Amino acid sequence: MDKHTQQQFAENMLQYLNESPTAFHAVENAAKILKAQGFQELKEADAWSLHTGGRYFVVKNHSCILAFTVGEGDLAKEGFRLIGAHTDSPGLKIKPGDCIVTPDGYVKLNVEVYGGAILSTWFDRPLAVAGRVIVKQNGRLVERLIKIDKPVCIIPNLCIHFNRDCNTGGGYNKQTDILPLLSMKEEGVEKEDYLYRLLQKETGIEKDEILDYELFLYEYQKGSFMGQDEEFISASRIDNLCMVYAGLSALTEAAGSGNCKVFVAFDHEEVGSTSAPGARSGFLAYTLERICKNLGLTDDAYFQALANATSISADTAHAVHPNYSDKHDAGNRPVLGGGPVIKYSASQRYSTNAFSAAYFMEACRRAQVPCQKYVNRNDIVGGSTIGPALSSLTTIPTVDIGTPVLAMHSIREFVAAVDNFYAKEAFRAYYEGI
Repeated sequence: MDKHTQQQFAENMLQYLNESPTAFHAVENAAKILKAQGFQELKEADAWSLHTGGRYFVVKNHSCILAFTVGEGDLAKEGFRLIGAHTDSPGLKIKPGDCIVTPDGYVKLNVEVYGGAILSTWFDRPLAVAGRVIVKQNGRLVERLIKIDKPVCIIPNLCIHFNRDCNTGGGYNKQTDILPLLSMKEEGVEKEDYLYRLLQKETGIEKDEILDYELFLYEYQKGSFMGQDEEFISASRIDNLCMVYAGLSALTEAAGSGNCKVFVAFDHEEVGSTSAPGARSGFLAYTLERICKNLGLTDDAYFQALANATSISADTAHAVHPNYSDKHDAGNRPVLGGGPVIKYSASQRYSTNAFSAAYFMEACRRAQVPCQKYVNRNDIVGGSTIGPALSSLTTIPTVDIGTPVLAMHSIREFVAAVDNFYAKEAFRAYYEGI
């Protein structure tokens, strides 16, 4: 495959990761990509008027996005070709309310852990703040995305002299040990004002304008290429924005065909997907039904379209670790650079079955990219994905796949650049069909 094309894709993906510190920004930037490729935004609250060959997208909660193209064939017979991913990543979320001012004059942000973050990786790194605030303008509630792209706080480690066991064990208390240092106490400043002063200074939004906020910390240092030939990427939020970008790119590049191509990126996968913009909501199922009804299909034809559909759950996969290779099953050992990974689980933590694995392997064959397989060791419980939700709520057969990564859920994850290109090419071949 053309090396220049692969490199350009990797650079564009890294830019997407760097510019998307939260799920809200990931969706905003995804919408920009889609609009640049001729996709029309639809609003849930508006009437829809779809047509053959149309390219559309709809946003839920500003943190979930669903895009689709209407094929020229009989949708009841051709069905949907669906790829799902998620926009959120583990991290630290700022709690509502006051900052914490210690008797010694330190001002700390009060945060909670979001998802399964590796907490040790958040220490001693310059951290920035991003998210959304809700303000009232002209009698309406309006969302404002913010991204304070500067180092404003840090979580200092306790020195080894006071913590002799830091290299041999011991964890972190999520309530007391992870609070980021924001500033030092200033006379005349109330503790609830420190965060609002930061927001006002960096965004111009006054305290009395803000009704509420959802703010997260993120690593200020940008992702970068690594390795002797820059063949790797080290960055935040590889899980799972690399799959979001691959799915978006495949949808915009795929040639037209009879089926309806759908890409959806949900929020809240890292905390169970049980929310309005999450994979366990009704958002996907009722949007698929709405597409069918708007195109004139009967109820029976809608169920036919589901019966003729297939889907892919795209989430990062565990590569064999160079220092902990015994954590993997002896017969299923995916590595960096080996292509997308098909994930299996007898307990249905992954949704793959023989049929769904086969159609993804066929897509890889058509795209001329390699693929690998992963199964947990019997004595290790792995993570889960949106795959079981996709298949159970829609009854569509689903394969769980993902780009192999190291340091999953660290503030900084690690991946082979070529694997994301392989995934995109496999997705494009899947959309285009046999």
